[in-house]
Amino acid sequence: MFSKIWTKKSTESYSQQIEQLRAEFQQADAVLIGAGSGLSASAGFTYSGERFQKYFKDFAKKYGIRDMYSGGFYPYSSLEEYWAWWSRHIYYNRYVDIPKPTYQKLLEIVKDKDYFVLTTNVDHCFQKAGFDKKRLFYTQGDYGLWQCSDPCHPKTYDNEEIVLQMLKEQNDMRILNELVPHCPVCGKPMTMNLRCDNTFVQDEGWYAAQDRYSDFLLRHKGLRVLYLELGVGGNTPVIIKYPFWKMTAGNPKASYVCINYQEAYAPREIRDSALCIENDIGKVLNDVA
Repeated sequence: MFSKIWTKKSTESYSQQIEQLRAEFQQADAVLIGAGSGLSASAGFTYSGERFQKYFKDFAKKYGIRDMYSGGFYPYSSLEEYWAWWSRHIYYNRYVDIPKPTYQKLLEIVKDKDYFVLTTNVDHCFQKAGFDKKRLFYTQGDYGLWQCSDPCHPKTYDNEEIVLQMLKEQNDMRILNELVPHCPVCGKPMTMNLRCDNTFVQDEGWYAAQDRYSDFLLRHKGLRVLYLELGVGGNTPVIIKYPFWKMTAGNPKASYVCINYQEAYAPREIRDSALCIENDIGKVLNDVA
């Protein structure tokens, strides 16, 4: 256990931090990127405010829902209404282009490095930006996949075609009954392939990505690794944040960089190996490139 969280209020100027970060990229043997929702928010996929009102004004008015995240947990009275919500949620956070080139800028910086991405994001932005899919581990699922709600078998299903149909044909916050998806094996309703309880399906693709991640860690053990944490909050710190701290502490050649608009911090034990930048991720990446 780390003894005390240390928030880095650096005496360095922002320009000095950028120079240090640029040097970290240049000197690293490998870069392990840990990405949370703050990265996509920086790129324009915000879940509240104007963007939420633009696409979910009717749901907000009827149910008092205030953001896309909470709307995904609302107990809708019918599957027709449930899928009206989710077809919009999926489309606008998975199948449309992200507004800002933040992910492309990140790829520009790491493309010539041996890199890997560990992410809790489920919006597919890394692949749409051109990242090698064999260097990605989506631990929490994918908006583009469905699974059986039971689940009766460990398989996921692509949903783009039916989502577009749901989006086109919904009316009065409902889709047609015949569009409600059901499991092809047991006939029970399908649901999102998102980790929210113990019914989450880890399919063959998930385990293959986990193996590639494990191999990356093994191949770079003891080398000069840059652990780059981008927009990771406190909801699931055991996936990215805590492991990054532990691996940095266990490797004297490693460095830890946290870029987060309001939550850039590190524990005291890795203070000398850490760089914490409290600023917009897109701005930082643009200034480093």
